[in-house]
Amino acid sequence: MSTDSTGASGSGTPKENGEATEAAIPELVIISGMSGAGRSTAAKCLEDLGWFVVDNLPPALIPTMVELGARSQGNVARIAVVVDVRGRRFFDNLRESLADLDAKQVTRRIVFLESSEDALVRRFESVRRPHPLQGDGRIVDGIEAERDLLRELRGDADLVIDTSDLNVHELRSKMDAQFAGDEKPELRATVMSFGYKYGLPVDADLVVDCRFLPNPHWVPELRPFTGLNDEVATYVFNQPGAKEFLDRYTELLQLIATGYRREGKRYVTVAVGCTGGKHRSVAMSEKIGARLASEGVETVVVHRDLGRE
Repeated sequence: MSTDSTGASGSGTPKENGEATEAAIPELVIISGMSGAGRSTAAKCLEDLGWFVVDNLPPALIPTMVELGARSQGNVARIAVVVDVRGRRFFDNLRESLADLDAKQVTRRIVFLESSEDALVRRFESVRRPHPLQGDGRIVDGIEAERDLLRELRGDADLVIDTSDLNVHELRSKMDAQFAGDEKPELRATVMSFGYKYGLPVDADLVVDCRFLPNPHWVPELRPFTGLNDEVATYVFNQPGAKEFLDRYTELLQLIATGYRREGKRYVTVAVGCTGGKHRSVAMSEKIGARLASEGVETVVVHRDLGRE
């Protein structure tokens, strides 16, 4: 059968084939972070979600893995690579590999697993294994060396998850919340209330302080309740400056969200604090989360310290 000038009866024009090849480039997630912080659990979660997972791949081979995935005719659409200090001989190549991926317009994200020194020490001691970087020193020496090595990568991460107080199931839940959906929104936000007396969340991108508002803790009839209670929320937002703060801070977040989208950042954690993480920060977090959601940002609101006292 003859063909017309468009090649409609053939296998497709070069342009069409080129577009198909470009569309076949896999989505990439790089999982890294502190040894003992849960990298294997995070990788297993993505594997269960249908991702092709490669553990401890030398960074220099990441672009090659993406190219192989692109040749799979769509069979390998999502790749997750675990990069850690076990491959420290190759770690210097990571920056070059990331630049190569960016030049090829590969959609890639970095997930960094963080944890406190105390939590990491407990985990290594519980399994009676040395830290991969401790050498002849102590576990804390290895942790410090690893943290220094990964500092720049942590700064470049799209998503930082602090696993200090998370069990395996809670970490899987966080990963599911970020990666289980079929549709990939432009920006996902976590709004987290917390209590300053329990420490700052180390995985927060932005931190805001609500302690300028009167504390419902000192109102006897409100003390037993939380910021999820209507009476407490009404009390908080009837205080001078509360509504103005909500309006102006959400306007600022909208400006920041626009910049994050422009820079390709897909995740942001906003931490809202008060003294105990029970009243003011909870009420404010709920309102901020609702405002962000109304602006088209997929938002999850969590209350880190609620019920802790």
